[in-house]
Amino acid sequence: MVISDTDLQLNNKLLEEIIKSTGRFALAFSGGVDSSYLLSESIRMLGPGNVLAVLVSSALHPETESEAAALIAGKLGAKLIVLTLDLLKAAEVANNDAERCYYCKKALFKELIEAAGKEGFITVVDGTNADDANRHRPGLRALKELGVRSPLQEAGLGKAEIRQLAKEAGLPIWNKPAAPCLATRFPVGTKITVRALKSVAAAEAMLRDLQVEGDLRVRIHGDLLRIEAEASSLKKLLELRGIFTSRLKTLGFSYVTLDLEGYRMGSMEQLSDKKA
Repeated sequence: MVISDTDLQLNNKLLEEIIKSTGRFALAFSGGVDSSYLLSESIRMLGPGNVLAVLVSSALHPETESEAAALIAGKLGAKLIVLTLDLLKAAEVANNDAERCYYCKKALFKELIEAAGKEGFITVVDGTNADDANRHRPGLRALKELGVRSPLQEAGLGKAEIRQLAKEAGLPIWNKPAAPCLATRFPVGTKITVRALKSVAAAEAMLRDLQVEGDLRVRIHGDLLRIEAEASSLKKLLELRGIFTSRLKTLGFSYVTLDLEGYRMGSMEQLSDKKA
């Protein structure tokens, strides 16, 4: 849905009111455009002393993303703490069943809430946007149970609107591609290991090094690696296949494929639904 400039400004005004009424809080910060814009606006509205950015470091999150997030928080003048968590110790997460995201978010935010409390921040918010309410997101149930608020969603701001606002605010990451949890690269029911996660992160980093832009996912099916990329990148990937195929096979994959349907959000969930 395309939102008018008037509605966009009204929704952003509502966001400002939500931030001010919340008063003082800790933000689950990933460094993506959603949480970065929310952090920027919160510091602008409340001052840096009333906002705590909490960054979670785990095997489920690429190390390069965590490093980039820390740099963004620093540029915004935010107080930042980093939590290092072993989320795979929960069998429900490692076994990657259909409700994995629920158990993962529950474990993650319990730790985050505790850490924020020790810093004197009782209220916790996250960067969930209005678009997420229309998708299968078991993790949102965990956030609701734990009392975590989502100001962007409450203000009716979706991803496209947030990107526009972030651009207008001068945030350099306004057009940064989404970088969801690495567990989304595996079919439901496939056991997730640290080694497998590192291979996925390394594979996507290799492709980024070849200047593959936009949304990009490496999906894993046993020893087969399937690349999903935006349509504009498919020709480039075909031209470079001789280079990256041999490199990706060094990570332990027997087969490297390029998905001609291109990038599709939640394609692993769609695969699981077809098998059900």
